[in-house]
Amino acid sequence: MRFGAMNFPVAPVLDEIEAIAKLDMDYLELAMDPPQAHFLQLQKHSRDIKTALARHGLGLVCHLPTFVYTAHLTDTIRSASVNEVISSLDVACALGAEKAVVHPGYIDGLAHHVMDHALALAMESLDRIGQRAKALGLILCVENMFPNVGPFVEPDDFTPIFHAFPDLKLVLDIGHANLGDKSGRRGIRFIEQFGDRLEHLHVSDNSGYLDEHLPLGLGNIGFRAVARALSQMSYDKTVTLEIFGMDRYELMRSRLRFAKMFI
Repeated sequence: MRFGAMNFPVAPVLDEIEAIAKLDMDYLELAMDPPQAHFLQLQKHSRDIKTALARHGLGLVCHLPTFVYTAHLTDTIRSASVNEVISSLDVACALGAEKAVVHPGYIDGLAHHVMDHALALAMESLDRIGQRAKALGLILCVENMFPNVGPFVEPDDFTPIFHAFPDLKLVLDIGHANLGDKSGRRGIRFIEQFGDRLEHLHVSDNSGYLDEHLPLGLGNIGFRAVARALSQMSYDKTVTLEIFGMDRYELMRSRLRFAKMFI
């Protein structure tokens, strides 16, 4: 497996590359969010970013904009959001990304009263984004969400998505899968059900109530069971440690903890 870490988009991207390069990571997962990592900022500094990644031997995975509304009921808001994602895809390709992560769309507010319509809009947006990714030759990975931002939570929620989009892959966020999961098996069910689509992992710990992005061992996620399920399918692709906090060396410690579970 290859391990990576994510930048903090409030900080300059070049500074973040230098910080992550010190953590013995294999790649940067570039969160393409403002103010510092919006696609226009990345375009402006693209040559320096590519040079810095190459100097440190870091690969690149891109996380497409987080705070956009590709399933919004308002046409202009939804269209602007899709355009932001597609423009970010273009920049991700120009930077040399190997794959890109996309959220399936937030469904909240009044959309809950017209769920079928909101889901259709989400699928329409995902189709446009997927077509652009395919044209660019980028692997597009859709991420599982958590209960308070829409229906894309359970494995069965993704069956129609993967049926409609045969080129789409899965990024399994293990922290998201733990939220509100009384069985403790939602993440494992994703692995069992969509092992052939699993392309990328987001790894962090939490208590099951909030997406706390804790170091491994500080929450209640059963990572050894997750590692067993991944081992059974011989998973050997990318793993981003989505651990946020003041002490970034926790990323290195969590990497060691997770890697040892596969020995």
